[in-house]
Amino acid sequence: MDSGSLSSPAVKIESRYPLRRKTSRENLDRFMPNRSAMDFDYAHYMLTEGAKGKENPVVCSPSREAYRKLLAEALNMNRTRILAFKNKPPTPVDLIPHEITLSIHQQDRTAKPRRIIPQTSERTLDAPGLVDDYYLNLLDWGSANVLAIALGNTVYLWDASNGSTSELVTVDEENGPITSVSWAPDGRHIAVGLNNSEVHLWDTASDKQLRTLRGGHRQRVGSLAWNNRILTTGGMDGRIINNDVRIRSPIVETYRGHEQEVCGLKWSASGQQLASGGNDNLLYIWDRGTASSSSPTQWLHRLEDHTSAVRSLAWCPFQRNLLATGGGSGDQSIKFWNTHTGACLNSVDTGSQVCSLLWNKNERELLSSHGFTQNQLTLWKYPSMVKMGELNGHTSRVLYMAQSPDGCTVATAAADETLRFWNAFGTPEVVTKAAPKARAEPFSHMNRIR
Repeated sequence: MDSGSLSSPAVKIESRYPLRRKTSRENLDRFMPNRSAMDFDYAHYMLTEGAKGKENPVVCSPSREAYRKLLAEALNMNRTRILAFKNKPPTPVDLIPHEITLSIHQQDRTAKPRRIIPQTSERTLDAPGLVDDYYLNLLDWGSANVLAIALGNTVYLWDASNGSTSELVTVDEENGPITSVSWAPDGRHIAVGLNNSEVHLWDTASDKQLRTLRGGHRQRVGSLAWNNRILTTGGMDGRIINNDVRIRSPIVETYRGHEQEVCGLKWSASGQQLASGGNDNLLYIWDRGTASSSSPTQWLHRLEDHTSAVRSLAWCPFQRNLLATGGGSGDQSIKFWNTHTGACLNSVDTGSQVCSLLWNKNERELLSSHGFTQNQLTLWKYPSMVKMGELNGHTSRVLYMAQSPDGCTVATAAADETLRFWNAFGTPEVVTKAAPKARAEPFSHMNRIR
């Protein structure tokens, strides 16, 4: 045992209370003034000159009195205390420069108000006889603000500008039902696909059928997509055909890849790439530049990530080569693709069958429609894919969606035989210039074709 350790004066006994407040070096008392914190000149003035002014107030003009008060404030002469018991706290230091704080406040003032997403539809119309078939495309909204919907063997037109409804065509039982509809870019002509493998072209202004495309498919035509003068058709036979509607023999290119029904077709905004989805769970990307009229065109990408039918296709309006796709009931996912490289950028499990997809033209948002169990519309924020809201109202799977020309209103048709209109994307803040009227180039001299 080290006896020196008991008597050594150098040993420091540590505090058993480590969180106690440390005492200041100055032994201050709350009843004893602190001379270092006092202003003796001001104290002398208040005890002598200041007291005289209170005892013998001098009458002066209002302007002089106002000047005296301002001067006293500027010189800090309005203090009432003479004694000081502790030092003044140090002047606070701004960790963030004043200029940056001002800019942040200005940004907050100019920030866009949070958009309220309506949870119910604005309008509901009856759609009796709507075919409940996941592989068909029976709804489209044209550039002239007219909505086309196929109900059984009949195509109806609903004019959104005045709410009027008209019947375009009713096909015979042996040719029907109608399996697809698609407006041409001019908003006047429309293609109608039939169960008997034919495609009819109609002029809605004159209510006349211009021509019939036949011989390309052997089974029903459930998918249609326009690329200027080219009408692309996809059938249950797995074929994809490009038809030039201006010439006598319209078939100009064919695409071979799908082994089952083609249920989705979409051209990119540039018109260079075509996306096709099929009941064989495959997604193909085709390049228009490599298309051939003499032999079937080779695909650019063959993508096998989906595990169910690929019907929902949507090209991004603000990012080139970005494609969103949705899978059926056995897949239930939304996937995003770089169509230049063929890479899958993201995959989101939605929890239900994805029936249709639409991009917001004014914001970075994506709308999806679904089947069992909720039959809802879901609005997603891109690219985070955070749910912004769910729109409910349909009581059966929401098979078809179409977007108004201004991009604000979405029409949905469901197996519950109702057609609903939703203000899903809101009103854009900046009103863009009206788009120039589309030329009737796809159907120039159509009446000359025999």
